Amino acid sequence: KNFTAQPYTSPHDKMPEPVKICCIGAGYVGGPTCSVMALKGKDNVKITVVDINEARIAAWNSDELPIYEPGLDEIVKECRGKNLFFSTDVAGAIAEAELVFVSVNTPTKTYGIGKGRAADVKYIELCARKIAEVSTSNKIIIEKSTVPSGTAQVLKAILSENCTAGVDFQILSNPEFLAEGTAVKDLLNPDRVLIGGDPTPAGDAAVARLSSMYEFWVPKERIVTTNTWSSELSKLAANAFLAQRVSSINALSAICEATGADVGELANAIGKDSRIGPKFLQSSVGFGGSCFQKDILNMVYLAESLNLREVADYWRQVIIMNDFQERRFSTRVIKRLFNTLAGKKIAVLGFAFKKDTGDTRESPAIYICQHLLEEDAGLTIYDPKVKEEQMFKDLKEVCPDGAKVDRLVKRVTDPYEAMEGAHAVVVLTEWDEFRTYDYKRVYDSMPKPAFIFDGRRCLDHAALSAIGFKVEAIGKKFEE
Repeated sequence: KNFTAQPYTSPHDKMPEPVKICCIGAGYVGGPTCSVMALKGKDNVKITVVDINEARIAAWNSDELPIYEPGLDEIVKECRGKNLFFSTDVAGAIAEAELVFVSVNTPTKTYGIGKGRAADVKYIELCARKIAEVSTSNKIIIEKSTVPSGTAQVLKAILSENCTAGVDFQILSNPEFLAEGTAVKDLLNPDRVLIGGDPTPAGDAAVARLSSMYEFWVPKERIVTTNTWSSELSKLAANAFLAQRVSSINALSAICEATGADVGELANAIGKDSRIGPKFLQSSVGFGGSCFQKDILNMVYLAESLNLREVADYWRQVIIMNDFQERRFSTRVIKRLFNTLAGKKIAVLGFAFKKDTGDTRESPAIYICQHLLEEDAGLTIYDPKVKEEQMFKDLKEVCPDGAKVDRLVKRVTDPYEAMEGAHAVVVLTEWDEFRTYDYKRVYDSMPKPAFIFDGRRCLDHAALSAIGFKVEAIGKKFEE
């Protein structure tokens, strides 16, 4: 109730002094978001990204950033040390900031009530308690993490009960809508910026203050304001809708393989309908990443909590279809290789959940490799961005026999080494470079029949068939 926004004239004019901004969490969201805001805010902002992970902060301050995003490296190097800083001094950055972004991990719970569905918001609560502890001035607290609906009310309760007398907090919801691999592009030219706040004079002032930070480069008509409940739910709904489209086209790919239709032709035909459009109709081995599955499960838990069983079942089916697509593809590999993989070398191209990122969270490749390892296949894996430690960590989390993973999995840095002498090549990420290889050279090195399983429909199937490969692709019928 005591909150008032700091005065300013126009976001396009230079402010009297830089607006101090703190972002708690130096991950896939906080790092890129603040880097672009620093680039566009110039001398009007001073942004400090903080994290308790010393190695991560050291990486942000080095020549090798902890995450890969096209264009991010150049932006960080341009702004770092000028108006963009990375630090482990969490308390200090919070204390001096006017705006505090909370951008910490909210994974799916692995324990207790809501296990396997609800979001684990323990890090959000820890942030709230730290903010209350060190704050001696009014602040705008901004949820940037994907959070359950109602989290703003939880933050408000914790802050109000633990803050210094006379200190006021306004809580805003400002969800990210970034796609990994195009995060910088998405930030520079967003479809919309969504800001949710309390429908009160103080809440409106806080919304206007945050909006002014985005107005340095985002047209005002693209900044959408709502209440916090609508903003929080909009993030979950957006990801649920996108994942639903992926599962829908993947369900149709199974019908195509059974009937002789081609899912690519099908997607092109239905995508011409202006009511549907062509985006997210690329059939594949399934969706991955940190958001889709987590947010749908969060939606399922929310619906269950509201006693909306039919709604929960509806969204749960999107996950079921995704799991089915991964298992169906693995089964196809096994079946075509004469129902035995023991002692055979399988080349796996791609381990990240999509191209142009090194992120492996919920990557379909993890689970497909798990299925192939269950058949005692020897896997040689190549991905241009995924590090060996991450690859083995992911596989050992889903394969109970860690020694088996060590024995049967090899990560290589040369794609030709991965494919040389392999009984089959399995494409699990749509990296552009996979289209450029000398597949005649690969074919000549492989035992016959030589198989390529294109789980991303990214290769030239006609050219591969002309070389002699037995080509198997998602959404196309193969000969028995």
